[in-house]
Amino acid sequence: MTMSPRPLQLGLAVAAALAGLALAGCDNKLPADKQASAGTHLDDAVITTKVKSTLLTDAQTRGGDTSVETRKGEVLLSGFVDSQAQADREVQLAKGIEGVTSVQNKLMVKDGKSTPGNVLDDSVVTVKVKSALLADDQTRGSEFTVSSNKGVVQLSGYVDSADEQARATSVARNVEGVQSVVNDTSIKK
Repeated sequence: MTMSPRPLQLGLAVAAALAGLALAGCDNKLPADKQASAGTHLDDAVITTKVKSTLLTDAQTRGGDTSVETRKGEVLLSGFVDSQAQADREVQLAKGIEGVTSVQNKLMVKDGKSTPGNVLDDSVVTVKVKSALLADDQTRGSEFTVSSNKGVVQLSGYVDSADEQARATSVARNVEGVQSVVNDTSIKK
């Protein structure tokens, strides 16, 4: 008996969300009045899981390549999609999830069809950028989502400051194979 990719992707999304719950902690770098509570982290993880599950099971979106992050009910969608219609549909679906207060659409439409070679090259670039960010003293404590398409690197996630945003862009630009960097990170509120 073989398993179709959809249930497997859904299972992986749920497993990733549960792992995120296990690792969720307070935002220790922020003042106490700016830190999110453990309950907020749990709520955000549940919202993220619901959005990912909805995108993965929707026949029109095939949202397996879309990164979903949630902070205090605000959902950030990022990554590369095949068309503007797909991006619009994913935003619409995310807005329909209970607990979502707003949706930031940072989805980027891919530039033409990808070849297996492009996909492999993009995977290598993504790993190199993630490694460079982890190795850098000013960015290694941060969680960035990194996506690549034909040498264009997108950084997304929530960061503590504009300095951290600028440093991440600089680090990513200096990685071999990177053509350009789009920094779609948001500063934590």
